[in-house]
Amino acid sequence: MERESATSPTENGQESDAAAVRRHPALFRAIKRRQNPRLRRSDITVTDEAAVKRAVKAASLGNAMEWFDFGIYAYLAGTIGRVFFPSGSDTAQLLSSFATFAVAFLVRPLGGMVFGPMGDKVGRKKVLALTMILMAIGTAAIGLIPSYDSIGFWAPVLLILFRLLQGFSTGGEYGGASTFIAEYAPDKRRGFFGSFLELGTLAGYTGAASLVTGLTTWLGSDTMDAWGWRIPFLVAAPLGIVGIYLRLRLDDTPAFLKLEDSNVHISEAATAVETTARGDLAKIFRTHWRQLVLCIALVGAYNITDYMLLSYMPTYLSDELHYSESHGLMILVATMVLLMLIINQVGRLSDRFGRKPLLMTGMISFFVLSAPAFVLVQDGSLLAVSAGMLMLGLSLVCLLGTMSAALPAMFPTNVRYGSLSVGYNLSASLFGGTTPLVITALISVTGSDMMPAYYAMAAALVGVVAVACMKETAQQPLEGSPPSVQSQEEAAELVESQAPTPKF
Repeated sequence: MERESATSPTENGQESDAAAVRRHPALFRAIKRRQNPRLRRSDITVTDEAAVKRAVKAASLGNAMEWFDFGIYAYLAGTIGRVFFPSGSDTAQLLSSFATFAVAFLVRPLGGMVFGPMGDKVGRKKVLALTMILMAIGTAAIGLIPSYDSIGFWAPVLLILFRLLQGFSTGGEYGGASTFIAEYAPDKRRGFFGSFLELGTLAGYTGAASLVTGLTTWLGSDTMDAWGWRIPFLVAAPLGIVGIYLRLRLDDTPAFLKLEDSNVHISEAATAVETTARGDLAKIFRTHWRQLVLCIALVGAYNITDYMLLSYMPTYLSDELHYSESHGLMILVATMVLLMLIINQVGRLSDRFGRKPLLMTGMISFFVLSAPAFVLVQDGSLLAVSAGMLMLGLSLVCLLGTMSAALPAMFPTNVRYGSLSVGYNLSASLFGGTTPLVITALISVTGSDMMPAYYAMAAALVGVVAVACMKETAQQPLEGSPPSVQSQEEAAELVESQAPTPKF
């Protein structure tokens, strides 16, 4: 019994009995080496930069298409309310439109629970291609639905049905795309390459806003209500075909392939997770619940501020401040173009200084600047509105440029796709897609045009706590994966740095 009690703490990873160590020094050195094996050259993934760029392009294009689709709906909210819902008050139609916008988010967690574990079982590439196919079908189908005046009750029913298809497919998109890029990118540049995913987000929103603005200016409001609103939805079909082609041309991620290959020696942590059942949702909730809670809080704060600025703001400008629809969209487009120009530099900064400092800067900025920004927006002049939008945009870009590298690093490789998809989409469902609906309802109930600012401030406060609780992961290997470097020389230096110092 004494011997068992002396050795069992070592087996459990705890500090061993000092006397036992003195009696059996060779044995304990062997145990320590087994628990912490030295890094070997074969453990390290040397990335192919051309392959990384192809992966980033394919993942980012898919993300751009996703937010192009969602952006179209948000920017045409007023038109969709008039086309698909019975005539009534403008507020009632707008609330109905935003409720249909939010309904797609109700099934996002279900999509995450289906596609996430599937991506951990069969690979990232196949599932990402499937989600893009479903998204393209759902978006193009909305563009073909007859109006309420033509088929009555069935018009909003079909709209909700295809919005549900969009939401279900989106449940597997962000978690998979961010995982895909994170697992392809070298450790020291994961923030930079990850920022391209959110560059795709901004590109999708910008493309949607530009297209809607151009069509509204060219066709006029009456023609847009009659048939012009269909054009942006139908444009999504050819974009989807291009994205599917790009994704199917790629190999799966090096981290997933190494996890699959039992003949490749990787770190003990990765070996341990190989023995678990990938895609086991029960295990995700049971074993990784702390990371899930943190992910939900972080994503909730991020999504509220994101959807508040990129989805709801044009409606706020037109309905609350009586800007023309095209005028409000043009200001937002200018803001997003500026963010696109700097987002990759934010990713570089997160690689250099860490994820937490950039995320904390964004959250604190939203908490401090939201109220002044909305005061400026309410001034109504072009200069004041632009300055307010810019304040919110610069706060948001600190989150956009960092989040896609920070979130995948919270979970180990064997459950990364599934865990991130579940956590991200639960949060997006509860807080993201409901943001336009909640803000519109709050303004209607309170009569205060400052409710968007207060809502963003509350979200930012939650975000500050979440960022304070998360681990710093910049320049570190993903959990459960071997180190990933850019060159053979860097791999050799890494092995040499971990070699024991010779004793003379």
